[in-house]
Amino acid sequence: MAPRKIIIDTDPGQDDAVAILLALASPDEIDLLGITCVAGNVPLPLTSKNARIVCELAGKPDIKVFAGCDRPLGRELVTAEHVHGKTGLDGPTLPDPAMPLQPDHAVDFIVETLRREAPGSVTLCPLGPLTNIAMAFEKAPDIMARVAEIVLMGGAYFQVGNITPAAEFNIYVDPQAANIVFKSGVKLTVMPLDVTHKALVTAPRNDAFRALGTPVGVAVAQMTDFFERFDKEKYGSEGAPLHDPCVTAYLLRPDLFSGRVVNVEIETRSELTLGMTVADWWGVSGRSPNAMFIGDIDADGFFSLLTERLARL
Repeated sequence: MAPRKIIIDTDPGQDDAVAILLALASPDEIDLLGITCVAGNVPLPLTSKNARIVCELAGKPDIKVFAGCDRPLGRELVTAEHVHGKTGLDGPTLPDPAMPLQPDHAVDFIVETLRREAPGSVTLCPLGPLTNIAMAFEKAPDIMARVAEIVLMGGAYFQVGNITPAAEFNIYVDPQAANIVFKSGVKLTVMPLDVTHKALVTAPRNDAFRALGTPVGVAVAQMTDFFERFDKEKYGSEGAPLHDPCVTAYLLRPDLFSGRVVNVEIETRSELTLGMTVADWWGVSGRSPNAMFIGDIDADGFFSLLTERLARL
C-alpha cells in the first residue's frame, strides 16, 4: 500500500515532538505532506520554531513547516509552560533551526493541499488546539468532504480534565474551534486522556530510549525526564504520558488501540465546564455518534513500536 498522506497540526511540546519523530521514522507508512503550527503549549513563535528543531533533530530538514493561528477563536490564549517549560521543549539542549518557515499561512496550506490531493486521500492529525483546522473549514467548507479522517489528541471522558476539573488542555484552549471540528461531519478518531494516560514512560521505557545512543534517542529521554515531573507530582504516576504519539501510533498500528463510536459534544459556554468533551459513552442522549473515542491501548506494544522506530532516525 502507498504511504498514508497526512498533515500534522501541532504545538510542540515534548510529546508533540515524539509524535513528529515517530511519523518521520515511518516513511513506508506515512507521507508527511507538511507540519502546521498553532499556538497552544507555548506561543506560536515557539511552536513553529520547535517543529523545525524536531525536523532537524530527525535529519529531515526538507519537511515543510507552516506557522498558523497565534490565538484561539474568540478568547485569549492559554499556554502550558508549567508543564512543558518556557521553550516548550525543555529538557535537551538543541540548536536553533536553520531550515526556514514556509511563507504561506498554515490555514492556506491545509486548504490548498486538500483541494490539490485526491478526495479522501489526506488525513489531518491535530496534536494541539484545533484552531487551524477550524479556520480552514470555515474558510473553505468544500474541503471537509475531501478529508479522509481526522485523528486527534484531545478531550477526556472517565479521566475528565487536566487543565480544569472538566476539560483537557487542547480542547479547553479553543473550545469554539473544537466545536466546529466535531460538528463537521468528518470522520473523527479521538485520543483522549483516558488512553494517553496509559502510555506512560516508565523508567525502563525511558532507559530504552536513552540506550539507543543516538541524538534522537537521547533527546527523547531528556524530554521525558523533564516532562514527567509534572505528572508525577500531580497524579502520582510512574512517568510522563505520551499523549500525542498515540495519534501517530494509531496510524501505524490501529490494532494497539480499542474504543467506541459515540457522540461527542463540546461545551462552549459554561464557565464551570468550558471545553469539556461530553462523550455519550453509554448512548443515553439519543444523539448520533460522531467520533471513535479511544479508551484503551496496548502500552507495551506501543513502546516497542516507538523504540524500534526512533532507532531508525
